[in-house]
Amino acid sequence: MKVKDGRTIAHDNEVRALRALHRFGWLRTRDLAALVWQRWQTRPLGEPDFMPPTASASGVRMAQRTMCRLFKARQVLRGQAPNGSVIYALAEAGARRLQRLGVPAKSGKDLVRSFSSAQFRHRCTANAIAIGAIIAGLRVSTEREIAQNRWLGGAAGIAGKKPDVLLHDGRQVWLAEVEKSRKNAKDYAQLLLWLAKVGIDALRPSGSELLDKGLRWAKVVFVCTPAFQVRLCRDLAAAGWKKNAIDSIIMFKPSLYSFEDIVFSS
Repeated sequence: MKVKDGRTIAHDNEVRALRALHRFGWLRTRDLAALVWQRWQTRPLGEPDFMPPTASASGVRMAQRTMCRLFKARQVLRGQAPNGSVIYALAEAGARRLQRLGVPAKSGKDLVRSFSSAQFRHRCTANAIAIGAIIAGLRVSTEREIAQNRWLGGAAGIAGKKPDVLLHDGRQVWLAEVEKSRKNAKDYAQLLLWLAKVGIDALRPSGSELLDKGLRWAKVVFVCTPAFQVRLCRDLAAAGWKKNAIDSIIMFKPSLYSFEDIVFSS
């Protein structure tokens, strides 16, 4: 096997980083280090654990060097998040570089201009879930891809809803929802109706009608506060759901992420 020289390795790393920004919209250095400078499983060894990914010190150094080169080449944009983290998005030159490789990339200049602290925390959590699942060998639709209709649900969504992250292993589907705050009454009522549709579809003997052919429901996963979990379980029970029905289709992850302050490093 021919050994790659340093320039080829650097080129490959740059392209992988640019592709990551195309998929995610924006990422922090540590996100890129975990995603690009870490070996991925070729196939999942089990169900996703939704744990935040970790980056090695060497991966962070490689990510810093690569992003510095790309920034100097004006292929990425650099912005500052509400908590002081440096975030990167595609610049026009970076998008053109990907386009020459057949990737329909666009500049992310609007993504790094301004957003609220709540939006930043929400996207950080959704990105972490997606990165961890990609490393674990699952097929993933990121929040950015879903917002751009580049996922199996398209513009219409699944039963009219777009999740924050979608994971699947070719057979089972996990939809992840990041619920960091109290929903308004209308959105919450729609969520209950949507879960009722999913519950019926998951038990359909002939297979799911809401998902692509060959796919079936694994779980709808809520990364949420304990208060949201209590409220949703109570209201589902009031709507006639049995506990075993809730447990069969819904999973709660109330303690993996802090919603007051993102706990993984910038």
